[in-house]
Amino acid sequence: MNKPITKTDYTPIQLVIPLELTKIIDISDPVYSFNEVMNHMDLNKYFTVRTCKLGRPAYDRRTLLRLVLFAFMEEGYNSLRHIEKLCRNDIRFLYLLGNMPAPSHTTIMEFINNELTESLDEIFNDINRYIFQKEDVDLQHVYLDGTKVRANAHRYSWVWKKNCTRTIEKTFEKLTSTIQEINDEVLCYFNVKIGTREKYSIDYVETIMEQFREVASIDPETFVYGKGHRKSKEQKLYEKLQEHHKTLKKNAEKVAIIGEHRGSCSKTDLEATFMRLKKDHMKNEQLLPAYNIQFAICDEYIAEVDVNQYASDMDCFIPLMEAFKKRYGHYPKYPIGDAGYGSYNNYLFCQENGMEKFMKFPMYAKETEDETYRDNPFRSKNFKTDKDGDLICPNGKKFLYQTTVPVRGNKYGRTLEIYECENCEGCKFRDQCHKGKGNRTINLNKELTSFHQEVLDNLNCIHGALLRMNRSIQAEGAFGEMKWNRSYDRFRRRGLKKTKLEIMLIACGFNLHKFHLKKLEKQQAA
Repeated sequence: MNKPITKTDYTPIQLVIPLELTKIIDISDPVYSFNEVMNHMDLNKYFTVRTCKLGRPAYDRRTLLRLVLFAFMEEGYNSLRHIEKLCRNDIRFLYLLGNMPAPSHTTIMEFINNELTESLDEIFNDINRYIFQKEDVDLQHVYLDGTKVRANAHRYSWVWKKNCTRTIEKTFEKLTSTIQEINDEVLCYFNVKIGTREKYSIDYVETIMEQFREVASIDPETFVYGKGHRKSKEQKLYEKLQEHHKTLKKNAEKVAIIGEHRGSCSKTDLEATFMRLKKDHMKNEQLLPAYNIQFAICDEYIAEVDVNQYASDMDCFIPLMEAFKKRYGHYPKYPIGDAGYGSYNNYLFCQENGMEKFMKFPMYAKETEDETYRDNPFRSKNFKTDKDGDLICPNGKKFLYQTTVPVRGNKYGRTLEIYECENCEGCKFRDQCHKGKGNRTINLNKELTSFHQEVLDNLNCIHGALLRMNRSIQAEGAFGEMKWNRSYDRFRRRGLKKTKLEIMLIACGFNLHKFHLKKLEKQQAA
């Protein structure tokens, strides 16, 4: 008797996917807010028309753009392999794909590198244009902040500019000694002498080597090496020149790569600079290769982003404001920043371009919170003036103008005025006022002092207090969301151009995510 067939062609957990994926995607899912923004943008203008018809059909670049931006919107930062996995398993990515097969991580990588490197800035601009118009974002109040993010470089691959410079100077001395040795021991028999210098260019060293070869009839191909061979005097001296030339060239290239405004770079990422980070794996304030990211926040959205090689925020303010004007056509009326941005250059730049001064200066906290420091009668700022405008110390002595000196490296021509007390001898306040020898001298810049007073007046009024509170919420909150909530603590790409691409993708995703959250808030309020 035959046994009954019990085999089945299905499993109890077999899925039945409806034809319309929107039926199983929640109505409040971020993909709908994302599509709202994308549908109001002309995605064709970001890509050049392809004429090649060979090979298999290419992926739709507009769909790839949607996939990449939505991945960054959801996760903050997404690796390429994770995006590939989402395209195969996440129902929302399948919805965005339509009938297109899931792309591989290599396809996504080539798309980002070849298609988005030049056009992402325009994409960021168009995303912001729609969101800012929809949300009526105020572009006059801009909250500034910066953070240092570790570069994708080896921790111990430092190249210090000062070390390279010292090596070059020592090589100059060695070159002079070697040239004198060549003149005394070889060229004296030919009545020829090579001139020495304090500094040597690489071209001049190459000329010296060529002259030495011609005069002494040296052929480097006949040089001997190894055990059992004795080098000639000419070979030894020529190899010394070669060594000095190599050292000079190598260190000169490093100094050129570091540039004028940096002090270091990394061997594995030449455009990264060694900076002191808050999160230090060694817990000893070790310098690490990093970039300085700058955000300009308007109503909780990232209006502008910049990546710099400078550790100080003071040097990043003007480039950030210039980028803001280039994107939106005007400077913000109220740029609000912490004490890292307050400097003579930045205040003068604000004054020249119609911006109010709401950036704290480095001594702002001490000026406002420490009454002993602020009200100290021996501070030059608290000195009284007589009818002639001369400063008068607490002992009634005049401070007489001596000279004006320029501040080194200041491109705006900042100067310091030096004043000296007419007589400090026998002063009863000498121990409190001046502990050095001779009469007390003070350095003043009246323009900078007036800037500081203007900043104090601006920040201590009701409007300024609200802006200070808002800056700590919005600017610090944006970096907190990026670094803490979304665990973005280092770059994955190398070089200034590629790191700018990476942080721009994160900024696009941040604004799209913020737009979705605000939409949900309005729906719940309604």
